[in-house]
Amino acid sequence: MSQHSAVVDLRTAVEAGGTDKPAVMHLRNGGTSVLVDTSGPGLPVIVHWGADLGSPDSAGLAAMVLATLPQRVSGGLDVPARLSLLPLEATGWQGTPGLTGSRSGRFFSPALSVAAIEHTDSTLTVHAADTTSALALRIDLAVDAAGVLSSVLTLTNTGDDHYDLADLCVTLPLPTTATEILDTTGRHLRERTPQRHDFTIGRHQRDSRKGRPGADATLLLAAGTPGFGFERGQVHALHLASSGNHRLAAEKLITGSSFLQAGELLAAGEIRLAPGAEYSTPTVIASWGDGLTELSARIHTRLRARPTHPSGPRPVTLNTWEAVYFDHDLDRLTALADAAARVGVERYVLDDGWFHGRRDDTAGLGDWVVDAGVWPDGLGPLIDTVTGLGMQFGLWVEPEMVNPDSDLARAHPDWMLQAAGRLPALGRQQQVLDLSHPAAYAYLLEKLDALLVEYPIGYLKWDHNRDLVDAGSTLTGTAAVHDNVLALYALLDELKARHPGLEIESCASGGARVDLGILDHTDRIWTSDCIDPIERLTIQKYTGLLVPYELMGAHISGPVSHSTGRRHELSLRAGVALFGHLGIEWDIASLTEDECTELSGWIALYKANRALLHTGTSVHADHPDPAVDLRGVVAADRSRALFVFTQVAASQFYPVGALRFPGLDDDRDYTVRPVFLESTGTGNGQSPLPWSQRPLTLSGRALRTIGLQGPVLFPEHLAVFEITSA
Repeated sequence: MSQHSAVVDLRTAVEAGGTDKPAVMHLRNGGTSVLVDTSGPGLPVIVHWGADLGSPDSAGLAAMVLATLPQRVSGGLDVPARLSLLPLEATGWQGTPGLTGSRSGRFFSPALSVAAIEHTDSTLTVHAADTTSALALRIDLAVDAAGVLSSVLTLTNTGDDHYDLADLCVTLPLPTTATEILDTTGRHLRERTPQRHDFTIGRHQRDSRKGRPGADATLLLAAGTPGFGFERGQVHALHLASSGNHRLAAEKLITGSSFLQAGELLAAGEIRLAPGAEYSTPTVIASWGDGLTELSARIHTRLRARPTHPSGPRPVTLNTWEAVYFDHDLDRLTALADAAARVGVERYVLDDGWFHGRRDDTAGLGDWVVDAGVWPDGLGPLIDTVTGLGMQFGLWVEPEMVNPDSDLARAHPDWMLQAAGRLPALGRQQQVLDLSHPAAYAYLLEKLDALLVEYPIGYLKWDHNRDLVDAGSTLTGTAAVHDNVLALYALLDELKARHPGLEIESCASGGARVDLGILDHTDRIWTSDCIDPIERLTIQKYTGLLVPYELMGAHISGPVSHSTGRRHELSLRAGVALFGHLGIEWDIASLTEDECTELSGWIALYKANRALLHTGTSVHADHPDPAVDLRGVVAADRSRALFVFTQVAASQFYPVGALRFPGLDDDRDYTVRPVFLESTGTGNGQSPLPWSQRPLTLSGRALRTIGLQGPVLFPEHLAVFEITSA
């Protein structure tokens, strides 16, 4: 068939509309359009994912598809392969396929074809099958009210023998304008560090093989126009909502096709589908925007629409770890509770060290009973003090881990993840329990449930302090990361079902398990074990691409950072922590009256603004000076905003220059007022900032384009500005 006749056939099919549904389907919601060509041959093709296309008629949709068809080229296949919803070698696709697997080496190249399609204005379900390979596939696409595209693939073995699945990945196209890649990397105490590079021919792949996403994992893989930032530049990104091993990739072919791909990273033999069995990918969340602010706002809006999303004020939390570490003395902890109540804390969390044999981090994990030697009367006396002061009580646990020096490990070595009877290398003096082992799962459920029944515990800080290696099951002998992730989700859900109102925080050596899979079963993430405010500026900025502030733990540290040794004023530590779910990680029992007053003031500022901070749009200004950080939250109706300007380091400019405030309504007038603005050496030849001497009114357009002269600040100091509609 000639290229011309193929085009004619496609046009005829589109205009005829087939028997029941049109061949071109337009999913449209939340300012996003996804145009899907289902005319075949092979699986459907996404022609467009991005800006709303309006309401074209069937002829207009057909023309859009026609305009994108490739022509045959010298040296290429006679029928050029297109990027389908599941690219396969059988259709001539020569990039990375979306499905690999076999039946003991046979039927390695399936040729799936469409059997049925279900379609609404914002959803598409494709049923496909290959009778020769004995496989059935279901593809679910949906565009929600926030304009976020989500996709799940489900593969079913319809044969009479096993099918060994190697990879099943969601694949989404990118526009040709996407020529730069952004992802994040990091380590313990420095998660979510951005990195950028050109998107050239080839494949950029980010694998996580740690049994959890890992501190070095990228939350999003993004590709966009050169130099895209938070305020401008078209950018597309995806995220895999899974808490285990995963793979994200961006690939560009010499044919001009470029795409993003995401899926669970499966070990050899980990998913072996028995006859009739099925496997579903974790949900892939995909967003786009004119700048990263718009892209992330879509994801935040999606999360906030969940029925399980926290709806009440996020309580100010004090965690005892950096205050007392393992020194669990009732009098000391009671004094800390008294101090916490005085400054306005609403939740008090007792961290590591309360359970049997736990005097340091080398022993006790797995023995989830209160240590009678430290707590002869149990946790009741402390909890009574905390709740009597009007605070909720929370408790640290690390249920997935076990110390070899524990009663549990000595009694049940077969409950630990291992390969071929060989225990993995130790990490933090810990091994990992196999939650997919029914007896281990039942043990944890029993012990945790007993604690929650005995004590009025409203919050669990759920930690996970080591990467998984050699993570095999003693029951099956096969890799067990996938099964452990599902078991973890089930355990979290069961505890919450038994104890309505219980909140759970996902912590993993800080921020090593931050994903939308775990956040479907928990209520916030611990962003990083590092709460040095300078480090937190970057960590929170890029965590916020995925996670809204109300789900992001952000604590005020002590004057000297536990993890970096830097010393900072309270104003910097507290001002940075405003943008998150505020807490304290500091021994405040010995503060002076002046220090208590200052800390109370910052907590009061958080409480006065948390409704805004936790429902508004997070914005970041693209300032050319790396020594300047300007971020804020703008109310959903753009009636008010709170911004913080941080002088991160000494600037090359003096004074720093104009600060532009994005995200406001161009056509509305606003009054700008400094909430916190330190005097920095005005007696040394500097004058006060002129505009800050009285309320200043400017339009949103002026604030966005002209801005305001930034104040002169010492390095590692900040200022807070309130902006309200006039």
